[in-house]
Amino acid sequence: MSGAADLRVRVYIDGGARGNPGPAGAGVVILDRSDGEALYEGGVFLGRATSNVAEYRGLLAGLETAAQLGAREVEIVSDSQLLVRQMTGEYRVRSAGLLPLYQRAQELVRGFRQCRFRHVPREQNTRADGLVNRAINLRRNVESAGG
Repeated sequence: MSGAADLRVRVYIDGGARGNPGPAGAGVVILDRSDGEALYEGGVFLGRATSNVAEYRGLLAGLETAAQLGAREVEIVSDSQLLVRQMTGEYRVRSAGLLPLYQRAQELVRGFRQCRFRHVPREQNTRADGLVNRAINLRRNVESAGG
């Protein structure tokens, strides 16, 4: 694993709701970019929420956990095109429900030396998606320190 002073991570995030709104969860997988080691995996049960709120709650959990791990450079990987485009400034946040989550995410992003966002197809985000479903199914948070 990299030294904490130069820790660079890739953070896979996901969020989902069964029904919109409905029972919702968020998932986070954090990998050390130097060797691919899983540093953290967790799912958060959100109760009733929309899928977009769940995506943002996954982002916040990922950013907060990356900061706690001491990461300096972060790459956020998400299958939510909306979230990625809002966070990169391509789309404006029009939803009053998402705005405070977006603003908090922007605050957290400023705490890193570098933070990039990348959109991927859902098939490339299965680990985080699995954590979303596990949290919803169990109706509780789930986590592990890493792989």
